[in-house]
Amino acid sequence: MKLDVLVAEIGSTTTVVNAFHDLGGKEPLFLGQGQAPTSVLQGDVRVGLRGAMDDLCRKNGWDDLEYHTMLATSSAAGGLRMTVHGLVYDMTVRAAREAALGAGANLHLVTAGVMEDEDLEELREIHPNLILIAGGTDYGERETALKNARRIRELNLNVPVIYAGNVQNQARVERIFQDAGAEIYLTENVYPRLDELNIEPARKIIHQVFEKHIVHAPGMEQVRELVTGSIIPTPGAVMECARLLYEEVGDLVVLDVGGATTDVHSVTEGSEEIASIQLSPEPMAKRTVEGDLGVFVNARSMARQIGMEQLSKEIGMDAEPIFQHYKAIPDTEEQFRLTEQLAWHAASAALERHAGRFRYTYGSNGRQTFAEGKDLTQVKYLVATGGALTRLPGRKAIMERLRHLNDGGKLLFPKAHNLALLEDKNYYMASLGVLSRHDKEAARRLLLRDMDLEKEDCDVPSIDR
Repeated sequence: MKLDVLVAEIGSTTTVVNAFHDLGGKEPLFLGQGQAPTSVLQGDVRVGLRGAMDDLCRKNGWDDLEYHTMLATSSAAGGLRMTVHGLVYDMTVRAAREAALGAGANLHLVTAGVMEDEDLEELREIHPNLILIAGGTDYGERETALKNARRIRELNLNVPVIYAGNVQNQARVERIFQDAGAEIYLTENVYPRLDELNIEPARKIIHQVFEKHIVHAPGMEQVRELVTGSIIPTPGAVMECARLLYEEVGDLVVLDVGGATTDVHSVTEGSEEIASIQLSPEPMAKRTVEGDLGVFVNARSMARQIGMEQLSKEIGMDAEPIFQHYKAIPDTEEQFRLTEQLAWHAASAALERHAGRFRYTYGSNGRQTFAEGKDLTQVKYLVATGGALTRLPGRKAIMERLRHLNDGGKLLFPKAHNLALLEDKNYYMASLGVLSRHDKEAARRLLLRDMDLEKEDCDVPSIDR
């Protein structure tokens, strides 16, 4: 079988391939999905990729498989491990952090101000894939970013660096790293003026640097023998797809409950009313990743947070014995019930952390109301992706409960009657995100079909659909 495009999702444990054909036609085709254990830790990503391709052939009855283009997303080999260093935590540091997370990074260290010796030692131990330096508004404070650049250079980590701080420092920062033979990339300031975020240029260059260097990660060295097109971080690809869907249907939140983490992606400008009382600016496209919320790797940790007795009560049976034989992919009724309850807790907690809320202060003029965090009040769609929310038997009940998350009115989150549910039925939002860079129109058509949305119906889908 000869395909137009094969998209590989190289995960930490599983590699998935999605097959697409006739992308230039009016009805581009999704032909199927194959999967196999990821082989990065064995030193050669090609083994897992070929295993997933063989699985795809078996499922479709194909004798062999050829493709014109292969694209990929990856969270293997630790994903995109980044550190971020800025001036003031709630300003330049936060802006740089949002750029990194929006690009799909796993943040291992975030510092504010001049880096201490302990920070530098931690940075040396982490040895990230990429370092992002920010600091100072344009034509504002300069010294902190310059000092941090010099201190990072002295570590000789042989790690690419992106500078996204005060524009006045660009030439000096470039010279600091170039004189040491280090790789340096310059981009626009992520926080050019007070209360203004400018994270898109940094997000784009993060993807470019990731694509250039991922092929040097352990086990990934041979990936270019099979992958002919773009390679971007898997969470970044989901964000690309969320932005594509936003262009079609408007404000949305995408929720991905995984085995180790729970990711929330939102694309919304919020309301003018909330913006007028907001304490600090928020990006239009925002990603948060909750490293303590996962239904397999972090399952026992979540059970302790909930309380084993309470969890047992919620699922109607003793939870402790189920954990003795608990699997990443449940295969008994007891495991399904436990996984679904953990998925509900992970999803609801992640959404509550992602959404902003009202804050109140009291003074001589009485009570004043402010908004802090991401304004999701204008969101019209809650989109389920990832294994738990697209494959569990009770996924629709979980999503329905999430629609009522703000019944108490404390969050900057829509009321249930204003929120429609959509599902990534084919579980390929990440693949469509990277495909949109190759053929945006084909990705758009496939996405709308996956969500049971036709263009003319995108404005107000039924909540009961």
